[in-house]
Amino acid sequence: MSTVLRKVIIITMVIGPLIATVYAIYLGWNGIVELLDLVLLASLYSFTAIGVTIGYHRYLTHASFRANRVLKFVLVILGCVSLEGAPITWVANHRKHHAFSDREGDLHSPHLSRNIVLGFMHAHVGWMIEGRAADIQEWAPDLLKDSDIKFINKTTALWVILGLIVPFLIGGWSGLLWGGLVRILLNHHVTWSVNSVCHLFGSRPFRTKDRSSNHWLVGLLAFGEGGHNTHHASPRSARHGIFWWHFDLSWIIIRAFANLGWVFDVYTLDPTDLKKALRIEAPGIKVIKVNPLKGI
Repeated sequence: MSTVLRKVIIITMVIGPLIATVYAIYLGWNGIVELLDLVLLASLYSFTAIGVTIGYHRYLTHASFRANRVLKFVLVILGCVSLEGAPITWVANHRKHHAFSDREGDLHSPHLSRNIVLGFMHAHVGWMIEGRAADIQEWAPDLLKDSDIKFINKTTALWVILGLIVPFLIGGWSGLLWGGLVRILLNHHVTWSVNSVCHLFGSRPFRTKDRSSNHWLVGLLAFGEGGHNTHHASPRSARHGIFWWHFDLSWIIIRAFANLGWVFDVYTLDPTDLKKALRIEAPGIKVIKVNPLKGI
């Protein structure tokens, strides 16, 4: 694919849902919105967000747990539906981000630009428009050996299209608008906020080598991904929230899957080391592999 065509596709992915959302707000302002539209938006946003946070991020990128084959397909396909790119490319980009976080080589650090506004825009969406991407051969060789993931990766466009057809079949054009395009915009900007907001604003309980931060609002909207400083302090942990008031729906779901026997070999924060790390503002937290998860 040529560089120009790729940029056109990415810009369309960014601008298209934005235009659709402006139109949806106009309809809502004039009272032209049904309960079904909002139900489709909320439910499909939740499913696709889980695909990104649990499937793409904690499962594929960091191998925080292992899953049975059926759940593996479901989680990764739901990630595809978010229209955030093919899974192997997404994983490669994120792994490179961790390797060079907020330093030269990081694809989307907000701290390598001339000022905070330009940095924010670059981290949020600019890096994609610029055509930056990690080499999948270098950063995701394990996934290139996985026949299941390779199949899903090659058929990403199919899952994106199905993610638009389903709300259309349920709610017609209005369902497509709210459950398809508006949902995509929310998926995009909430996920991109982890790159931008969570490297500029929020708390930093752990002295990581980058500027990753925990932000409560991103954590709420992104089902726990806002615990970004905690995540950078313990990348393999399937748990990003530290205390009960740190909303981490993804961790709650992973625990439920584990108790059902659908996932196993889950890596999580070592409770003893966590208390010590918080007390001395340590740079990182040890993770332990537990199976089953009861009591953790």
